[in-house]
Order: sequence, then C-alpha cells, then structure tokens
Amino acid sequence: MPEAALPERVRVGVVGAGYFGRFHLDAWARIGGAALVAVAEPDAARAAGALAGLPEGARPRVYPGVAEMLAAEALDLVDITAPPAAHPAILEAVLPRVSHAICQKPFCGGLEAARAASALAARHGTRLAVHENIRFQPWNQAARGLIEAGAIGAPYQVTFRLRPGDGQGARAYLDRQPYFRAMPRFMVHETAVHWIDTFRYLLGEMTGVWAQLRRINPAIAGEDAGVILFDFASGARGLFDGNRCADHGAENRRLTLGEMWIEGAAGTLRLDGAGRLWLRRFGETEEAQQRFAWQDRHFGGDCVHRCAAGILADWRAGRPSPMEAASYIRNQEIEAAVYESAATGRHIPL
Repeated sequence: MPEAALPERVRVGVVGAGYFGRFHLDAWARIGGAALVAVAEPDAARAAGALAGLPEGARPRVYPGVAEMLAAEALDLVDITAPPAAHPAILEAVLPRVSHAICQKPFCGGLEAARAASALAARHGTRLAVHENIRFQPWNQAARGLIEAGAIGAPYQVTFRLRPGDGQGARAYLDRQPYFRAMPRFMVHETAVHWIDTFRYLLGEMTGVWAQLRRINPAIAGEDAGVILFDFASGARGLFDGNRCADHGAENRRLTLGEMWIEGAAGTLRLDGAGRLWLRRFGETEEAQQRFAWQDRHFGGDCVHRCAAGILADWRAGRPSPMEAASYIRNQEIEAAVYESAATGRHIPL
C-alpha cells in the first residue's frame, strides 16, 4: 500500500496534454514544493506544443502512455486531465502505484464509475481528489468571504446565467474540446456540475432539484440549454440558467462564462463578465465594487493553479481536501437527480 505522507519535493506526473491539460502543466510548473517530472501523452506534437509554453528548466519528460510513465518514474502524485471515458482505466493503473492522485471532471464519466474509483482508491490507501476548479475562481472565493462576513445578510438565492456563446453552428466545440459533441449528456454533466459544486460552496447543502433541459444545436448529441432550480437546507434557493448558444456582454466570455447574483436580506452581490464583484446594500440604488486580488491568467482567473495548489496544501497539512473524491461524488448524485427531474418533470428530493 502506498505511503500517504508527501515528501518535501512532490514528484508530479500529468496524464494528458490537450487543451485543458496545458493549464495543469503550467500550474504544476509554478506550484512551490512540486516538481513536474513527467507527462503521458500519445500525441507527440500535442505534447511538444503544450510543453513549449513552460520554462525550459520546468519541462517534464514525455511518455507515450501511462504504463510507460509509471514504469520509468517514481511519482508521488499523478494528475489526470484525459477525457472522462478514459478515467477508470487510467485510475486502475495509477492508484496502486502512487500515494496521491487528482482527476479532472466529469469524474470517471459517470456516478457508478466514480464510486468504483473512490472505493479502489480507499482499498489502495491512495488519496484521490477531483479537480473541480470553478469554486477556486477568485471571485467565487471572494463572494464566499463576503457572505461569511455578513455583507448580504441571510442569503435568499444564488442565480447563475451561463452564457459562453460557444455552442452555435456545425463546428461547435471542435477547436477546443471536440469530444463535447458526442456526449449524450452534455451541459449538466460537463458544465452545470461546476455550479452544483459552487452553489454548495457558497450556500451549503442542497435538499432538492427541479429541471428542464433541451438541445438547441442539432450538431451535438446532448443538451446545451436548460433551467435548474435547487433547494438548500437553509431555505435558500438556487437557479442555474444555462444556454451555451447565447452569450453575455464580456470582452472574454470564457473568463466567468456568465453572470451571477447572490441575494440576501441585507443586500445583493453581482458578478459581471469581467470578474468583478459588486455589492448593493438593501434599499440603496448604487453598487460598490468589492476589491480582491487575482491574476487574469490562463483559464478563469488562474483557477486551475489555485485548485491544484489548494488540494496539495491540504494534503501537506494532513487534512482532507474538500475535493476528495468520496465527498465530491455528492455533486454527481445531485447531477443524476437533475437528469431524473428533467426526464420525469418532477421535483426530486435529495
């Protein structure tokens, strides 16, 4: 069984160097106490392109597959960025060989496979977390801090309008993540699950869901729009209003992917498409910008780096990460309830 303690210098291997894998490679090259030593990527040209953006001294060795990487390297942590369908087989190879692993979402492509992977990690004594980065976006972390400080009083509702504007036409998603097009379950499984997790991060546990979903673009297999209502144990409500074919007024529509409002008894927080938070006190007409530090780097305010560094910091401190797979699976259970509600037209208690 692998030893759970992490050494002072954590040797990291990454699986996958595709569109999103590049953000992971860059993150590990910058995280203190981590050494990015290997990447498994069968496409040599893709690997070369991903590594070209890294400092020369931080470029890892490249292997054509996971088996070759594990055979050649003594790794402490493996970060999996491959497409969801590949997760179970990769985890079967990785979990017996390392003490710590992180896997991108959609985790294992589905609930039952995710449960099996979590159980396998437990059997091998391997810490396994899910790279769920939206809650690590700086504006979401700042919003939670303001809520906890009482800036809006008791929360009534959180609303997010997903409007990336990337889903129109016959070539939708081909340039970045073409496997999106074949997903039979798409917007909720791939995208809205981010905000299931983020809503829970902001307002606590959910107790029920109701959903209507639809497909607008006939060029893809799954749904690309819909409305989901969430009940919270506190009595608050959540609304996710998603449409990947519509956009919002932002210079970079992928920065926040949409706009958010968090309403409470004492005021309202508003997130705009430039990553700015605005607070309007109850009864007032003017908003005040809430300042917080962040970098407009890579994806979503450098949230990939924030997520990986946060998970590693928790593990180094000997505490569980909030992104541990066994805990993260709750998001996937809620996702399953969303699809059940959409299929039956019923409110689904959780």
